[in-house]
Amino acid sequence: MPPPVFRFAPSPNGFLHLGHACSALLNFDRARDTGGRLLLRIEDIDATRCRPEFEAAIYEDLAWLGIVWETPVRRQSEHLADYRAALDSLTTLGLVYPCFESRAEITKLVAQREASGPWPRDPDGAPLYPGTAKSLSPSKRAQLIASGAPYALRLDMDAACRRVSRLAWTELGEGPDGEHGTVSAQPQAWGDVILARKETPTSYHLAVVVDDALQDVSEVVRGQDLFHATSVHALLQALLGLPVPDYRHHPLIRDAAGQKLAKSSRATGLRELRAGGATPADIRRLVGLA
Repeated sequence: MPPPVFRFAPSPNGFLHLGHACSALLNFDRARDTGGRLLLRIEDIDATRCRPEFEAAIYEDLAWLGIVWETPVRRQSEHLADYRAALDSLTTLGLVYPCFESRAEITKLVAQREASGPWPRDPDGAPLYPGTAKSLSPSKRAQLIASGAPYALRLDMDAACRRVSRLAWTELGEGPDGEHGTVSAQPQAWGDVILARKETPTSYHLAVVVDDALQDVSEVVRGQDLFHATSVHALLQALLGLPVPDYRHHPLIRDAAGQKLAKSSRATGLRELRAGGATPADIRRLVGLA
């Protein structure tokens, strides 16, 4: 049996903080304790926010923590064809449609819907897509695309769920409400999620399942903020015929106010802590690791 494969997959859109350190160290420890492999993936699809200096800082901070990973590092921006192929497969199945409303227009549509009562929201609190782009005729869609109108490519969630049987994943960690073991996926809670945009060839949801499959990742160790998103990932894995890794979601590291850490939080940034005299052992203690 091949050794288990783990991965740490940060986005170079800011400096790492204690929450990133927790995930990175947990992956490193799991790989070491199981005789497995640790991969580093740079999720740099968002060209407007990702910067070379942040990527360089990721390597520096991880090395300072004593984390060792395999090379070469997979950078998503170098593998756009992989995501395009997956998107084409879903399109061939008739599960993808273009949506032409702007974010402002969608916000207005939600406000109109909520005038008659609460509008459903996804597990992250964002309103489900309220528009009617799914009902546009093929000729109208082609006309709008030919005109240069911006668009997002969405998954037809109802049609997608009709193509699969019961979805579940193995949770080795714990969800926000104590979920453990076999967890039933509920992708419908997310509505018609975005899979790509005109200017961005893939979304996080699509890229992460493609990458994990291509890199033979067998156990995904990440924060509980992504627990519910695993339902979408399980659906995409089923639709694309991809293997399903085990998942181990861990509690989030929070600030003094109880909020999830952000890359703008300098008080918990690894660079700031290191400059203030913190050691790698201090970081382990701060994130609750021996």
